[in-house]
Amino acid sequence: MGATTATLDRASTRAWWPAGLAMLVIGWGGNQFTPLLSVYRDHGGFSQLDVDVFLGAYVVGLVPGLLIASVLSDRFGRRPLMLIGLGSSFLGSALLGLGDVVGYPALFAGRALSGVAVGIAMAVGTAWVTELSPSGTGARRSAVLLTIGFAAGPASAGILAEWTTPALVWPYVVHLALCAPAIRLVLTTPAESSRYDGRVRLRVPRRFFRVVLPMAPWVFGSAGVAYAIVPQVVDGALGRWALLFTSALTVATLVTGVLVQPLARCLDHHSSARAVVVSMGLMTIGMALAALTAVVRRPWLAVPVALVLGAAYGIAVVSGLLEVQRMTPPEHLSALTGIYYALAYIGFLLPALLAFLAHWFPLPTMLTTVALTALTCTLLVSKFSQHDT
Repeated sequence: MGATTATLDRASTRAWWPAGLAMLVIGWGGNQFTPLLSVYRDHGGFSQLDVDVFLGAYVVGLVPGLLIASVLSDRFGRRPLMLIGLGSSFLGSALLGLGDVVGYPALFAGRALSGVAVGIAMAVGTAWVTELSPSGTGARRSAVLLTIGFAAGPASAGILAEWTTPALVWPYVVHLALCAPAIRLVLTTPAESSRYDGRVRLRVPRRFFRVVLPMAPWVFGSAGVAYAIVPQVVDGALGRWALLFTSALTVATLVTGVLVQPLARCLDHHSSARAVVVSMGLMTIGMALAALTAVVRRPWLAVPVALVLGAAYGIAVVSGLLEVQRMTPPEHLSALTGIYYALAYIGFLLPALLAFLAHWFPLPTMLTTVALTALTCTLLVSKFSQHDT
C-alpha cells in the first residue's frame, strides 16, 4: 500500500511536466528569430525597419492569443488550447523556414503564428502549471521554463546560423523536430474537465491598475532593449562577430532572468509589492546604462546592460505573476494572467517604436527618455506598494 501511495505521489508531482515542456518548446520557437535579425538585414535584403516590423508581427499574434485563449481555456480546459499553441508554433516555424524563398508574407505570418503560440503558452500554460503544482511554486516554475525556452531558442539559432547552410532554414528545422514529441506528450496527458463557467464576468481589481499595469510593459520592454536595440548600437564595432555577439547577449539577458527568479520569490511579500519596486528600480538603471552605451558605442558596456535588464526582467515577470495570483480567484486565473502578459508584451513593440522614431530623434536621447519614464513608473508603483487594508 505504501509503495502504491508513493508511486501516486511521484506521479502527481510530475503532472505539470507536459504543460511545462510545451511552454519551453513554444518559448524556444518564439524567440529563435531574435539573433537572426542581423542576418535578415545584412544578407536577406531587408531594412532595419523591416526586421523590426517582423518583431512587431510577433506581438500582433501574441496579444490576441493571450486574451482569447485565456478565456477559452477557463471554459473548455487547458489541454485543447495548449495543443493549439503547439500547432501554431510548429506552423510558424515552418513558414519562417520558407521565408528565405517565399519572402515577406511568410516571415510576417510565421512571426504572427509564433506570437499566437507564445500567447497561449503564457496564459494557458502558466495557469495549467500553477494548477498542477504545489501552492506557491507554479508561478516560478512556469516563468523559469518559458525563460529557458526563450534563451535556448536564440542560442541554438545563433550557432546554427553561423555554421550551417542555409543559415535561415536549419534553426527552424530543429524547432520543428522539438515540437513533435511535445505535441505527443500533451496529447497523452489526461484531459481535465472544465471547472469554471466562462460566462462569469471578470472583475479586474483596483490594485492591478495601480501596481501591475505600470510595471507590466517593462517586463519585455527591458528584454527588447537588451537584445534588439543594444546590439544594433555596437554592431559597427563587431564585424563578422555580430551574429554570435547578439546571440550571446540574448542568452545572457534571459539566463540572468532565470537565475534571479528565486530572489524574486524571496523579495515577494503578501503585504507589499517590494519585489515589483525592486524590478522597476533595476529597469531604470538598465535603461540608463543602455542610453550610455548608445553614446559611447563600446561592446563591453553592452554586457552589464544585458545583465541588469535581465535581472529586472526575471524579478518583474515572477513578481507580477505572484501579484496576479494573489488578487485573482481560481476561475479567472488564466484570464487575468492573459491580460497581464498582454500588457507585458506591449513592451516588445519598443524596439520597433525606437526604430521608427530614429528618423527624427537620436537614439541616446530616446533611451534617456525611456529611462526617465521607467523612473516615473517606479515611483508610481512604490506609492501604491502597500496592499489595501
